[in-house]
Amino acid sequence: MSMYESLGVRRVINADARLTRLGGSLMPEPVRRAMDEAAHWYVDMFELQRAAGRRLAELTHNEAALVTGGAAAALYLATVACMLGDDPAAAQRLLDGQQHKREVIIHCAHRIPYDLAVAQTGARLVQIGNVLQTFSWELEAAINENTAAVLYIAGAHLERGALPLAETITIAHRAGVPVIVDAAAQLPPVENLWHFTRDLGADLALFSGGKDLCGPQASGLLVGKHSLIAACAAHAAPNQRLGRPMKVGKEETLGLLAAVERYLALDHGARVAHFERIVAYWLDALARVPGILARRDFPNEAGQPTPRLLISVDAAHPRLSAHSLRELLWQGDPRIAVGSAPNAITLTPDTLEPGEEGKFSIACGRSLRFSDVALVNCPSRA
Repeated sequence: MSMYESLGVRRVINADARLTRLGGSLMPEPVRRAMDEAAHWYVDMFELQRAAGRRLAELTHNEAALVTGGAAAALYLATVACMLGDDPAAAQRLLDGQQHKREVIIHCAHRIPYDLAVAQTGARLVQIGNVLQTFSWELEAAINENTAAVLYIAGAHLERGALPLAETITIAHRAGVPVIVDAAAQLPPVENLWHFTRDLGADLALFSGGKDLCGPQASGLLVGKHSLIAACAAHAAPNQRLGRPMKVGKEETLGLLAAVERYLALDHGARVAHFERIVAYWLDALARVPGILARRDFPNEAGQPTPRLLISVDAAHPRLSAHSLRELLWQGDPRIAVGSAPNAITLTPDTLEPGEEGKFSIACGRSLRFSDVALVNCPSRA
């Protein structure tokens, strides 16, 4: 009996997304092996932090890098670094409310639940533009002597209503203000690991370790300028500073390093082609199901260049609804998690383990037990 079973916790087949509430991602063998190796020895954490940072910077074509306790922790540390630099004494000024340089500019179109990590530093978010458009003069007018940084949330699904990142960087740098790019879910493409910083000139960029990298769920990656990464490290654990509650262990450090090394070695073109085949398979399997309209959707919910399946339910169906369909899949054992859209559900192929794509053919049968819907296995693809 597994530990999950002993606790009465059902396993989940994840066709939704790499989400914290579903445990992030599944760690491949090289990552698990690295974490297990890390767990067998004591180590000087300062030395490990520096060494892993150097290797990650080399791998990602950046000046410097730092492993953090998740993407939100990376955003917190990046904000603190832009406000205080590497001066530990400045933290007391921040706590006493005496730090003047504490404004972080953000596009209205980029407001997300995770920008709370910025506010938790004591910074004040200054919003520019609206959800439909932003003008360059609005960013220029918002910058003043109290501006610590401009925060830019990356993703194709958030581009409308915001200035282009390249223009944002140009305006901010003209005023001597650093730009932080929150790219937590912006892998793939793999090139984003250096595109925002090396290619476009952003000062810091951050990524989740527990999404497409398939690293430890409680890990994140900060990359960017030497001086700012050093400032992030100065305020982070193992120091007894503001970032101490976001401690990173030796296991997460080596696990994330192994995850990045593995990720860079993958054939990403072949991965996308594989995802396209799964979506095409689903489309074929659902083509003749009454009350269901399935189509390929692109990009996915995070704006990543990955296909997914969108299943719409005929509003005239007497018993079937997207909500009932989603609940039916979730109440099984194992649970099946799918995404939600207006009167529709979504299935993503990139979170599935081999063979799991065959568990999602849905047929409207005669049984009324589950709103006239029965979950059946797909025919073999052999």
